[in-house]
Amino acid sequence: MTTNYVELANKIALDKRSRVLRSMVLDALEGGGRGHLGPALSLLEIVRALYDSVLNHDPSNPLLVSRDRFVLSKGHGCLGLFTVLADHGYFPTSELRGFCGFESNLGGHPERATLPGIEFSTGALGHGLSVGIGMAMASRLRNEKWRTFVLLGDGELNEGSVWEGAMHASQHQLGALTVIVDFNRMQASGDIDSIVSLAPLAAKWEAFGFEVTEVNGHDVEQLTEVLGNSINPHGKPRVVIAHTVKGKGFVSAENSTAWHHKAKIAKDEISSLRAEVAV
Repeated sequence: MTTNYVELANKIALDKRSRVLRSMVLDALEGGGRGHLGPALSLLEIVRALYDSVLNHDPSNPLLVSRDRFVLSKGHGCLGLFTVLADHGYFPTSELRGFCGFESNLGGHPERATLPGIEFSTGALGHGLSVGIGMAMASRLRNEKWRTFVLLGDGELNEGSVWEGAMHASQHQLGALTVIVDFNRMQASGDIDSIVSLAPLAAKWEAFGFEVTEVNGHDVEQLTEVLGNSINPHGKPRVVIAHTVKGKGFVSAENSTAWHHKAKIAKDEISSLRAEVAV
């Protein structure tokens, strides 16, 4: 029996922590008066599961040599990452309200030079996987045991550099590399099937030599189990296809290209969104 991950992702109820994190995303969105809401909410449970339970990391020592590396290749979803980093103590949560301010360390995309916990500055799509592959290779060459996780958007998979990197990772059996696809089936200008279809996505990654797992991208327990599974550092690299909902948690923003990015967000829009995520 085939699992209907789309239906599961749509139906799953968000727990209190996920609703609190969404409220924090709104704090940043309100402070900046702009931002990418939809992409941040589809990946929020993925990043939460990583930092809560999977990654070896230390907010008091962001450059810990033995830390696991995480690259948010779809950098426009940074509000989700910023929120989780702040919640874990990488910087004060009060700084979220300064999002996109002139003096703020929180810009519209993650920047390594300005914010602790950021491994690589991302924004232009298609580069994160290649950087993550380099990190995974470095771990092997240094005989270290840290792992590398790279989160890609599904629209980002239109970039040829992603598949060039995938061939390299497979050839060199980078088993310490985990690719996560935020598979919300939408990109900036519409649904992926009407722009560049990725079907059959799992079969494509398998053909490129990856071990493939599909999960409900809003089920924290399932994400934690799959992402935390033991790995063979010299085995196949793996990809976790996380079925998600763009704008998850806000009915007015779910599956909406209008909420992919807004250059100006009114106070009443924020108020309406807050009413949907009361904690």
